[in-house]
Amino acid sequence: MNLGKWGRNYTRVWIPDPEDVWRAAEIIKDYTEGEPILYLKLEDETPLEYRIGPKDNALPFLRNPDILVGENDLTALSYLHEPAVLHNLKVRFTESNHIYTYCGIVLVAINPYEQLQIYGEEVINAYSGQNMGDMDPHIFAVAEEAYKQMARDERNQSIIVSGESGAGKTVSAKYAMRFFATVGGSANDTNVEEKVLASSPIMEAIGNAKTTRNDNSSRFGKYIQIGFDRSYHIIGANMRTYLLEKSRVVFQAEDERNYHIFYQLCASASLPEFKDLALTSAEDFIFTSQGENIFIEGVNDAEDFEKTREAFTLLGVNDSNQSSIFRIIASILHLGNVEICSERDGDSCHILVFPHHKKLVTTSETYVKNMSRKQAANARDALAKHIYAHMFDWIVEYVNKSLHTSSKQHSFIGVLDIYGFETFEINSFEQFCINYANEKLQQQFNQHVFKLEQEEYMKEQIPWTLIDFYDNQPCIDVIEAKLGILDLLDEECKVPKGTDQNWCQKLYDRLSSSVHFQKPRMSNTSFIVIHFADKVEYQCDGFLEKNRDTVYEEQINILKASKFQLVADLFQDTNKDSSISTSSSSKSSRVNVRASKPTPKVPNKEHRKTVGHQFRSSLQLLMETLNATTPHYVRCIKPNDEKEAFSFESRRAVQQLRACGVLETIRISAAGYPSRWTYPDFFNRYRVLMKKSDMTVGDKKLVCRNLLETLVKDPDKFQFGKTKIFFRAGQVAYLEKLRADKFRSACIKIQKTVRGWLQRVRYQKIRKSAINLQRYGRGYMARRYAEQLRLTRAALICQKQYRMVRERRGYLRVRQGVVTIQAFTRGMLTRRIFQEFLLHHKAMIIQKHVRGWLTRRKFRRARNAAITIQCAYRRMRAKRELKQLKIEARSAQHLKKLNSGMENKIVQLQRKMDDQTNDLKTQNEQLVVAKASLGSEVNKLQKELEMMRSRQGDGSQLTSLQEELEKLRAELQEAHTHRKKLEEKHSNEKMGLEQVSYQSLKGSASQSVGRVQAELDEERQRYQNLLREFSKLEQRYDNLQEAKFQPGHKRNNSTQSSLESDSNYPSISTSELGDTDDAIQLVEEMGVEKAAMDIGVFMKLQKRVRELEQERKKLQVNLEKMEDQVNCKGIEPKTMSEEESEDLAYNSLKRQELESENKKLKNDLNELRKAIADRASQNSSSNELQDGYKLLLCQLKTANEELEVRKEEILILRTQIVSAAHQKEETTNHIEPNNVPEWTDSKKPIDKEEAVRAYHGLCESKNKASDWGYLNEDGELGLAYQGLKQVARLLEAQLQSQARKHEDELAAFNTQIELLKDDIEKKQEMLNHTMSLSPEAQVEYSVQQEITRLTNDNLDLKELVEKLEKNERKLKKQLRIYMKKVPELEAVIQAKPQLTRQVTVQRREKDFEGMLEYYKEDEALLVKTLITDMKPHAVSATVPCLPAYILFMCIRHADYINDDQKVHSLLTSTINAIKKVLKKNNNDFEMTSFWLANTSRLLHCLKQYSGDEAFMTQNTSKQNEHCLKNFDLAEYRQVLSDLSIQIYQQLIKVAEHMMQPMIVSAMLESESIPSLAGVKPMGYRNRSSSMDGEGPGSYTLEALIKQLGQFHSVMGEHGLDPEIAGQVVRQLFYSINAVTLNNLLLRKDVCSWSTGMQLRYNISQMEEWLRGKNLHQSGAVVNIEPVIQAAQLLQVKKKTSQDAEAICSLCTSLTMQQIVKILNLYTPLNEFEERVTVSFIRNIQNRLQDRNDVPMLLVDTKHTFPVLFPYTPSALSLETLHIPANLSLDFLTRV
Repeated sequence: MNLGKWGRNYTRVWIPDPEDVWRAAEIIKDYTEGEPILYLKLEDETPLEYRIGPKDNALPFLRNPDILVGENDLTALSYLHEPAVLHNLKVRFTESNHIYTYCGIVLVAINPYEQLQIYGEEVINAYSGQNMGDMDPHIFAVAEEAYKQMARDERNQSIIVSGESGAGKTVSAKYAMRFFATVGGSANDTNVEEKVLASSPIMEAIGNAKTTRNDNSSRFGKYIQIGFDRSYHIIGANMRTYLLEKSRVVFQAEDERNYHIFYQLCASASLPEFKDLALTSAEDFIFTSQGENIFIEGVNDAEDFEKTREAFTLLGVNDSNQSSIFRIIASILHLGNVEICSERDGDSCHILVFPHHKKLVTTSETYVKNMSRKQAANARDALAKHIYAHMFDWIVEYVNKSLHTSSKQHSFIGVLDIYGFETFEINSFEQFCINYANEKLQQQFNQHVFKLEQEEYMKEQIPWTLIDFYDNQPCIDVIEAKLGILDLLDEECKVPKGTDQNWCQKLYDRLSSSVHFQKPRMSNTSFIVIHFADKVEYQCDGFLEKNRDTVYEEQINILKASKFQLVADLFQDTNKDSSISTSSSSKSSRVNVRASKPTPKVPNKEHRKTVGHQFRSSLQLLMETLNATTPHYVRCIKPNDEKEAFSFESRRAVQQLRACGVLETIRISAAGYPSRWTYPDFFNRYRVLMKKSDMTVGDKKLVCRNLLETLVKDPDKFQFGKTKIFFRAGQVAYLEKLRADKFRSACIKIQKTVRGWLQRVRYQKIRKSAINLQRYGRGYMARRYAEQLRLTRAALICQKQYRMVRERRGYLRVRQGVVTIQAFTRGMLTRRIFQEFLLHHKAMIIQKHVRGWLTRRKFRRARNAAITIQCAYRRMRAKRELKQLKIEARSAQHLKKLNSGMENKIVQLQRKMDDQTNDLKTQNEQLVVAKASLGSEVNKLQKELEMMRSRQGDGSQLTSLQEELEKLRAELQEAHTHRKKLEEKHSNEKMGLEQVSYQSLKGSASQSVGRVQAELDEERQRYQNLLREFSKLEQRYDNLQEAKFQPGHKRNNSTQSSLESDSNYPSISTSELGDTDDAIQLVEEMGVEKAAMDIGVFMKLQKRVRELEQERKKLQVNLEKMEDQVNCKGIEPKTMSEEESEDLAYNSLKRQELESENKKLKNDLNELRKAIADRASQNSSSNELQDGYKLLLCQLKTANEELEVRKEEILILRTQIVSAAHQKEETTNHIEPNNVPEWTDSKKPIDKEEAVRAYHGLCESKNKASDWGYLNEDGELGLAYQGLKQVARLLEAQLQSQARKHEDELAAFNTQIELLKDDIEKKQEMLNHTMSLSPEAQVEYSVQQEITRLTNDNLDLKELVEKLEKNERKLKKQLRIYMKKVPELEAVIQAKPQLTRQVTVQRREKDFEGMLEYYKEDEALLVKTLITDMKPHAVSATVPCLPAYILFMCIRHADYINDDQKVHSLLTSTINAIKKVLKKNNNDFEMTSFWLANTSRLLHCLKQYSGDEAFMTQNTSKQNEHCLKNFDLAEYRQVLSDLSIQIYQQLIKVAEHMMQPMIVSAMLESESIPSLAGVKPMGYRNRSSSMDGEGPGSYTLEALIKQLGQFHSVMGEHGLDPEIAGQVVRQLFYSINAVTLNNLLLRKDVCSWSTGMQLRYNISQMEEWLRGKNLHQSGAVVNIEPVIQAAQLLQVKKKTSQDAEAICSLCTSLTMQQIVKILNLYTPLNEFEERVTVSFIRNIQNRLQDRNDVPMLLVDTKHTFPVLFPYTPSALSLETLHIPANLSLDFLTRV
């Protein structure tokens, strides 16, 4: 060691320490060589005399400069030794919370014992595609390096993860596999990556257990090969396992557990499917309760069991096999609870589960010998271990089958998760095998490190000598060489009576001469092996038994013969995997001799393989696999044994660093040239040491050579390579010291000058201040004296006034006291006099009331006596009058008076009956006359029909059509007028509201708009995320199967009629005319050829039907009048004469005749319909006749329905007549005089139906009592009374119906009242709430309420307007129908010029320009020319978005000709063609931008010309005339909107993909400000180490800005809306922010002050570009605010609490995790900068605790803002559009 460099005062060194291993100290006295004592000072200022000498201590190690402390690569340290490595790891782990550190090619991973948020998908995306040296150390960086080298070098890779139990090996391997599953996901739908990840829960359940060091320790080694195809997608995987710890199945140490699967199964024992397993708690089983603690803190075994079952299912293990596995596991638990009892002799045992004897087979005989209790217990345990081991192998084999693929594997990446070096107090066979495997791995590691080191020297062409490194081959020879430990162990296992002691003695005899083997002094049953990591003493007990893995043959045979299929399958080849014990017992016992078999079974060679032999073979195969791959090393370190989060114990860490080979890597690196600098980096770092003359030389290599030869005199301390300079250890520290001295001297000179200037300025300020102070002091003294004089005078005045006030207050106080005493005395006297007066008054009142009560009592007694006498007298007189009345009632004269009035009533009723009979006869005569008139009318109708057939047609209907047209126009004008009034009213209200609420809304409008905008953006984002998922699914579906897009669209029925409201024939109701849709359907059924008829014929038929309808109504009214008369008059008793019976028969016959005539009319109508159809087939099939025929068919159908109704009514009348005849026949001719019917009023009619039933009952009673001649007087009276009673019931029913109607109205009114009450209460609550608010809040609240009210009113008005618009469209369609009829009618009546002049229709002749016509056959050619084969440059010189305009003009023509199929086909083909083009050019920004512009323009055209008022406000009159007429394409607008969103997302994806490789270099690495960025010493993994030929700074900021400019110009050329272009730029700036910030958070080398300055300058250039493109209002600047704040955070001071407060107020867009991460990563580039202290970071964390930030470290780079397509109508007139000839669209015709 060069004492001249460090043996000076203030040099910092490391000295050994018994507790902390190494301790920092500082030399306080210069040391010269040969001195025995080195004077040091510890960090706590304690002095120390450190003895140095051959017998004491060697010279201490030097400490690295502070600038190198915390480096992410240990090889970047200037001094490479054990204390420097340990200190660097400790600083990174405890202060910065960094768990990963590079050490050359090794990734050191320290277990944090805490869940960290550094393994999310965004972190995977950040590391994917990055070079290993570009990012902070991470397991994902190692995985990415392996993946990249596999793709680049086409060589298989391996990741070797090692470490002791609890260091985090399994987790590291799991995260590496997760990275491969995410980055190299399967290309198809097999989900192989999910299956690979699903294997982890299964293997953890059956192979992991809790130990004293780790709660989830892997008790086996595994090597997982993940296979990739030529596209480097995962296609399968394979797993190999090593040395499962089977002994754990039957034994666990204290505070340890068995394998997790046992406890998971017991925790789920209550499930129904596990009831038959008879499982209970794990405490009840011996195999799971030996550790005395069956639980793990924070682990739920039941939930983990569900995850295990889900993983089984995902890997294809069906429920039957799962059930079988769980049964085997349960049987192992029950087997452990089997008790073994000794027999009487005490030696042999008896057990029912398996044989309790063993066979000894010789060449001639077979001996059966009973086992002792201990042997039987061992046999039971061996069987349990054997069953579990076979089940473990079976599961591994099944997992491999599930992960196997039939595809050809191109390459693979292997992940080796294997146990690290282990040493315990008692080390047995398992520890020996583990340490043997680590010896082999360490040998492979040393050779690989040495190979890489020498390859680097050869690549740089520098002279080098062979580096000596530790070779552990002698130790491996002791273990595996011939007659080594394993050979002697196998040989001893073959000996029939071999014991552990004999084998141990053989080891002493054969291996004692080896330096790696020792015999312990105090033991004869153990041996010591000196491994590369440490000495380990192994106990020989149990080695032979574990190596044999003995299982008795009888037990294996029983398992082979098992009826349980899975058990039989497990042991069908057991002879190949296990050895059967044939050893005899040393104990004396009874021996039974049996006859031997003729030829004993010769054991197979494979049958005799021991565990050690098998492990050696598998380890050799593993080493061959690793040597054939490129290895990557991950060394896991356990920081402490207490599992405390971020607690670092140096002693434990050093042990593991020595054992895992990290220090050996450091030693090999330190033996050569550990520090390496590229020439540009060295020049930039150390140019301050150069002279001005050296700077003029253009060759930087030559400048560096000259500088080094000047500064370092020893040429062996450095070497010049092709691209790098190599330094010996310590040389970089020496150069850093020279650089710091240079800076220090420059700083001193600057400080001297600045301090002198500051002192002069300070003196001048002090002198000027002294003069000012004197002047102000003198003035102050004068003013103070004057103030004293004023205060003295004021004090005298105050004294005078105070004394006067004091005397006056005393006088007033005495006076007030005297007055008070007088008042109280006078009051007391007055109250006494009043009390005496009050007592006298009360006595008088009592006397008055007593005297009054006595008088009233006397009066009441006298009155009661008089009343009693009056009652007795009146009762006597009443008895006399009652007796007289009874006598008068018995006289006959009284009865005669009563009956006289009833006889008069009966006579009146008889007269009324006669009148009713006469009316009935009159009505019958009228029916006969009506019949005759109907017959004549039918004849007339037939004659008129014949006449109409002979004529060509009549023009009378034209006049009616014209009148109807005028009416429609009038109604249309009325609707327009009403609409304008509503719009004016709405606009007036709106203007009034704006004037009133402008001031109040001014403050809250921005917040409300912000909230609404945020909610709208959030809703849009959710919708577009769903749309993005839909597009992904659609893309995936297109890859599997081509599907055609066939959306439906709503079409307005152009043939729909509104005859209900606008017909020229008002007498025809809607029910008579029928539905137009039915008419259309009827026309389609009959054929268009027959759809023609003269309208005049139908009008006459229709008139005749109306007349028949009126006649029917008259008859019905007459009948109802007759019935009402009967009901009103009642039934008069009279006999039915023969004449009346004849009338009844006549009515019956007349109804029959009417029925027959109706049938004839129906037949005539049918014949007429046929004749019309025949006539229609002969005439022309014009559109106008088709429409008329459709209408005629509908009305004929209605007339037919009316005839059916007449028929039903006639049948009802006939039924009534027949029932009357039957009732007449059944009525008896004689009625007994006393046989009067009994009338009851049991139930009254309560509604109309019951009233009708009561009326029918009255008719029936009339028929029953038809023989009036035999009724006597009493019977007639009773019948008359009953008739009156029925009439009364009818009237009562009517009254009840009226009452119910009134009740319903009352209920409706009550409901309305309740609603009004609720409304009033709500308004009252609102008023109370408003009054409780502050004035400002009242104004805001009232404005909000007014806005809500006006919004509701506007919605109602909008609904009204929509109804009016709908009615208007309906009228327009009718108008178009009639206008189409006009030409035909003009042709019919062209012979009559005077009529033509009268019916001229006012029609404006229009040239339908702005449309393109094409034939249906040319649609494919149109789509191919405009979309499929369209190139953006072909239309670059024309109108932007020309294809969109052409397509819309074609759609307009299809709409104009009312071709539904054509519109549907063209739009569907257009959308599908655009999707195919975008799929084909999914990486072409220009093509994607072109079709985004055209799709959005087509969408805007569909809106602009849709006819909706909302989209027509900016249209010209000509554009309004070009609106679509027949189709509502709202659904297609939605489809195009969704397609636009998909294209926008594809555009963003393409642009981000193009910018991705440019962002980091341009924003963080390029030197936009030259010579600003400093360079730090780099380690082995310098930047871009994995990609040869590529260096930093490949892209500059100018390149990135140029790329953005190209994006913007392309979008502008294609006519993309500026709003959409602004949203694209906003999204791209978000991507720039996310990538830049994520790299900043994951790279320590860029977190410095100079990088912050550089980044801020780059951002300012980006902002300047935005302003130049007029995009500063697009929101892009807001998106890069986090990067701006990160740059400012790197530049601000970071020392005091004020600085912390400033940082908290500054970094509002950064989360707490991001701020803390940047502060932890902040790295000073020279010694004058200071690191951020831990206390300052804690202060920041405490201040930011109140923030409600999302716990997010990295920004989501895949986040997409919701896009908004604002409606931008085009000012282009379609009729002026010119189509270039180069488009080859000659088949299109302008219309």
